[in-house]
Amino acid sequence: MIPTNPKKRQRVPHHSTSMRHPSSADLTRSDSSQKLRRSNSNASFNEGVFVRRATPADSSSFNDATTADVILRLYVDHDTPFAADDSAGEDDVQIYLHSDVLRRSKYFAALLSDRWQNPNLNNGVDSKNNNNSNCSRFICLSFGVSANKPNSISNHETVLELLYTDNFSSVINNVSTALDLLPVALELLFEDCVKACVRFIEAVPWTEEEEKRVIETIPFLREEESRELLLRITAEDDSCEDMLHGLILVAIHNHPNMAFVKAFVAKLLRDFSSRESARRVLERAFEETLKIVKGSLEEYSSPDFRGDETEAIERLNLHIAMTNGRHLLWLVERMVELRVADNAVKEWSEQPAFTADLQRAIRDDAWRNIVPGLPGILMKSTCKLANAVTAGTILAARQVRMKLVKDWLPVLIVCKDNASPLLPSHKTLYLELEQTFLRIISTLPMSDSQELLQQCLSFSTKNVDDCPHLVTAFNTWFRRATRPPQADDDDG
Repeated sequence: MIPTNPKKRQRVPHHSTSMRHPSSADLTRSDSSQKLRRSNSNASFNEGVFVRRATPADSSSFNDATTADVILRLYVDHDTPFAADDSAGEDDVQIYLHSDVLRRSKYFAALLSDRWQNPNLNNGVDSKNNNNSNCSRFICLSFGVSANKPNSISNHETVLELLYTDNFSSVINNVSTALDLLPVALELLFEDCVKACVRFIEAVPWTEEEEKRVIETIPFLREEESRELLLRITAEDDSCEDMLHGLILVAIHNHPNMAFVKAFVAKLLRDFSSRESARRVLERAFEETLKIVKGSLEEYSSPDFRGDETEAIERLNLHIAMTNGRHLLWLVERMVELRVADNAVKEWSEQPAFTADLQRAIRDDAWRNIVPGLPGILMKSTCKLANAVTAGTILAARQVRMKLVKDWLPVLIVCKDNASPLLPSHKTLYLELEQTFLRIISTLPMSDSQELLQQCLSFSTKNVDDCPHLVTAFNTWFRRATRPPQADDDDG
């Protein structure tokens, strides 16, 4: 994560530039230890003092040899950043510039101040190192650019040309260009260009590759310049979980196109990088939704109201239970899918009061006309969790497995006895849950399975051949019960 308050580097002059006379070379060497503090972007050095910069004269134009007083040689520095190569290379570029315009760059303002303070240095020219016959009237400079950056010469030319205008938008018109020019503007301490690049980068979208470059550039910006960029790419430690939780709540409660939104949020959860974060978010939503379902059934089963409002409130409570029961099933499906339902199974197995309220509600005839699908929707959640236990995707402890069957087996029996005639989908669901409960019972100690199997006699049908799962469960129990005890090691 990018630090929100890094120690920003002070911008210092580039050290590979040299003036071609002894005193200016000394200045260039001393630049490596000198730190220039940035102030108002409209200020520059003039004879060693910060002054308000003047607008460049209309007669000054970029690379105009007739009016220029500075010749700048841009060359590719293949050695150290402090080396000034005197030999001309094929990639070198010579540019005619104006000292009054260069003052917009604090770097050049500081570099040229030596000449302004020492006007008797033969125009600041070391004729031995300069072959240009016109150097007698020019200040001749060389500036080394990095060989490791693509288009480095071209980018420096562009920034130098921007010294001659305030219309940065004509050049800085895409993120890639802004990111190319920003390091050069920082290098030359060209404040107006730095601000224009940062302002453009902050205001427009980025590609993933551009975002990486922005992150690499941020440490070189001042705190106030990087603040908006940091807000865009950094967040609190728990913000991802808050975001996922909010998406889940919107998907299951507030969005009209619920089915499509649920499918999209399910994909986000599957693709999320942190499985533990997804677990915490789903468990939080599961507990909140389960609390609503439990509360509505408790109020329905044990009303504390009287009078004409009774029927209306009963209907309301049943509808709340039904709606949130659907949400609960979706959450259970997501948890099982992501294999993070361990705590949900444990929570579901510790609901004696909830299952008791549910049994009372099912025995009442009112739900059939109001929410006929309520028993089935809650038993689907039970079936999803129980199947995950038998499949081994949830490794539940013995006590959890026993309590899961002990609390929810009576609900299954009541659902079958009070849902007549059974809907085809419910009949299939209940049969699947019978088989699953019997398989879980087979994983319990003999004494526990003996007690629970006796409650499963209601699974039997008129034709014994129609309930093979029940026959198999009892045959398994009796086979184990009649097996001779294992001999001790001492008995050989």
